[in-house]
Amino acid sequence: MTPDLSLYLVTDAALSGSRGVPAVVAAAVDGGARIVQLRDKHATDAEVTDQLVELSAVIAGRALLVVDDRLDAALEARRRGARIDGVHLGQSDASVLEARSALGPDAIVGLTANSAAHLDAVRALPAGSVDYLGVGVVHPTATKPDHPPALGIAGFAEFVERSPLPCVAIGGIGPDDVAPLRAAGAAGVAVVSAICAAEDPRTATRAFLRAWHGGRPPRVLSIAGSDPSGGAGVQADLKAIAANGGYGMAAITALTAQNTQGVRSVHVPPAEFLREQLDALADDIDIDAVKIGMLADAENIRTVEGWLDAVRPETVVLDPVMVATSGDRLLDAAAEDALRALLPLADVVTPNLPELAVLAEELPAVGWVEAQEQARRLSERHGVLVLVKGGHLDSADAPDALVGPDGVLAAFTDPRIVTESTHGTGCSLSSALAVRRARGADWATAVTEARAWLRESIAAGAGLDVGRGHGPVSHFEGLWRRGGLDTAPTARQIAAEWWQRIAGIRHGIDGLPFIRALADGTLPRDAFLFYLAQDALYLREYARVLAAASGLAPTPEEQAFWAQGAQGAIAGELELHASWLNPGDGVAEIMFASEAGPVTTAYLDHLRATAFGGDYAELIAAVLPCYWLYADLGQRLGAGDLGAYALDPGHPYASWLTTYADPAFADANRRAIAIVTAAAADVGPEKRARMYSAFERAAQLELDFFAAPLPDGVPVV
Repeated sequence: MTPDLSLYLVTDAALSGSRGVPAVVAAAVDGGARIVQLRDKHATDAEVTDQLVELSAVIAGRALLVVDDRLDAALEARRRGARIDGVHLGQSDASVLEARSALGPDAIVGLTANSAAHLDAVRALPAGSVDYLGVGVVHPTATKPDHPPALGIAGFAEFVERSPLPCVAIGGIGPDDVAPLRAAGAAGVAVVSAICAAEDPRTATRAFLRAWHGGRPPRVLSIAGSDPSGGAGVQADLKAIAANGGYGMAAITALTAQNTQGVRSVHVPPAEFLREQLDALADDIDIDAVKIGMLADAENIRTVEGWLDAVRPETVVLDPVMVATSGDRLLDAAAEDALRALLPLADVVTPNLPELAVLAEELPAVGWVEAQEQARRLSERHGVLVLVKGGHLDSADAPDALVGPDGVLAAFTDPRIVTESTHGTGCSLSSALAVRRARGADWATAVTEARAWLRESIAAGAGLDVGRGHGPVSHFEGLWRRGGLDTAPTARQIAAEWWQRIAGIRHGIDGLPFIRALADGTLPRDAFLFYLAQDALYLREYARVLAAASGLAPTPEEQAFWAQGAQGAIAGELELHASWLNPGDGVAEIMFASEAGPVTTAYLDHLRATAFGGDYAELIAAVLPCYWLYADLGQRLGAGDLGAYALDPGHPYASWLTTYADPAFADANRRAIAIVTAAAADVGPEKRARMYSAFERAAQLELDFFAAPLPDGVPVV
C-alpha cells in the first residue's frame, strides 16, 4: 500500500536551532506530519544511527521514519530496536536494489529524480524496487545550494505526467504552493525550512495540511455517550460538528435511556470494544480533532488515554462530564483521578464551575474572579487551557473565560438567555470548539465563533418544541434561517473578540505608573516631556503610514478617512506637542531633535514593515490600536475612572488629555474600528489571523510606549 506522503518533513539540524531536531519532529508529528526523513549530511554513520534511535522513540509509531542515504545506519538502528521504515536515496547514493534487498519488501524506498534520464532508469528497475520519487527542486532553496535548475510548478507537472511512480515535490515549498502542486499531480510535498525554522512547527505543519486538503471539512471524532432524545451526547455532538462545518464521527462510550426530563439508566459496553471503535477509525481516517464527553468509568478513561497517547490527534477538546445539574457526582473517585490524568493530553478542557472544583480538588469557587484563578491553577498544574463557564453563577450575564497558566487569555460576557432549552449545551459548545479550531482558528477566535453559534442555537431552541423537560438547542438554526452555512464572524463580533483578546494589555496600561500619575496630575514634568518628544517622533511617521493606508484603500471613503487621519496627526496633534515642547514657536525642528527610544523604534519598525508589505487589511489593523486605546483611555480619564482628573481645567495636563477625550476623536475611532473589522470579516481565517497579529503587536507596543517614561517609577530624561 502506498504510504501517506501528503506532508513529508525533511529535517535540518541548523534550521532546527537550539531546540534540536527531535523537538521539531515531535511538534510536526503532533501537527499531523505522517512521514519524516532524517537528513544530516555532516554527521557520521554512528551519529545518524543514534539520531534514528532517538527519533524512533519520539515518533513512537505515529509517523513513518526514513533516513536520507545512510542505509547502513538504518540497518544498525533497526538492530538496536528502532522502528526505521525505509530510506531515501539520491542518484549517487547506494543502489535502490541493495536497499530493497536489505530492508525487505515492506520497507519504503524513495529515490530523487528530476530528468528524463532518471525516469528511464526507474522504468528499467524491477517492479516494486522504488515506492516514490522525490522531484525537485520546485523553487530555489538555500537548504541545498547545489540543486539543479528549478522546475517550477509547470515543470513539475510535466515531470509527473511522464513518471510511472508517485512524485513528492521538494524545494522551497510554502503553504501557498501546496494547492497548485496537488493540482499538478503531487502525491505530497516535502518541506524543510518552512517547518524546521518555524517558531511553532506544529502550527506550521497544520497550515500545510489545511492547504493540502483544500478546505475540505475537518474530520471530528466525538468520544461520548449516546442520548436517544438527540439533545446531548454524540447525537448533539454530530449535529454541532455538522452545523459548524465539520464531518462528524462517533465512538460510543455508554448507552443511556433518557429523555428531556432525565436519565433512567446507563449501560457501559466493555472498554475493549471502545478501543476497537477508536482503532478502526484511526486505521482508516485522518482525524483532525477529537471531542471527548461522557466516559462513564475509570476503565474507559484509561482506554481513551492510551489511544490518545498512541495516535496524538492534533486537536483535543475535553468536556468533563462529572457533575449532574442536580449537583450529584457522576464519576467515582477512581474515575475522577483517571480524568485528571487525561488532562495533559487535551488542548482545552471545558468545565462548568462544579466540575472545575472537582478537577482542581478544591472547594467550589465563590464568585467569578475566584473561578478564573482556580482555572489558572488547574491550567498550570496540568498543562491544559481551561475554558471555564460561568453558567452556574447567579447573575444576569453568562461569562466564560479562556484561561492559561499565566491567567485569562480571553474573556467573554453576554446577557443570559432565559430559556428551558439548555439540554446538551456543554456537549454542543465543546464540539463546535473542536471544529472551529480544526478549521484553523486560534483558540480565542474558536471560542468566540463557537459561543456566537451556540447562543443563536439556544435562543431558537424553544421553537423546536421537543419534550416536556429541558429541551435541546436548535443546532441548525443558522442554516434554516439563512439558507446556507454562515461561518464567517460579523464585523461586530470581530470588534468584540479583538477587544476582549487584548484585555490583558488594556489592564496593563491602566496600572502603569505613568498613566496613574498622569490621571491624578502628579506626573513629573520631565517624564511628560520625554513622552511628548517620543510621541512627536512617532506621530511624524504614523502620519506617513496613514498616508500609505490611504493610497491602498479600496474605496474613496476609506481613502479620504485615512488621509484625514494623516493630516490631523500633523496639523492638530503635532501643534499641541510643539506648544509643550517649544512654547510660542509652533511646529519647530527642536520637536524632532530627540533620539528615538527603543520602544519608539520598535513601534515604528512594526508599522513600516506592515506598510512595506503592501497589504491594506494588515496595515489598517496595525494602525487601529493608536485610535482605539487612546480613545478608550481618554474617555475614562475624562470621566475620572482612573484618577481625579475628570476634565478639571486646573489639571496640569488638561490640554493634552482633552484632545483624546474629544467627541470628534471618539467618532474617528468608531469609524476606524468599523473599517478595520469590516475588512476582517471580508477575508478568510488565515488572513484574519494575520490582521489580528498585526493589531495585537501594535497594542502591546502602545503599552510599552506608555511604560517607557517611568519604567521603574523614575522619569527617563
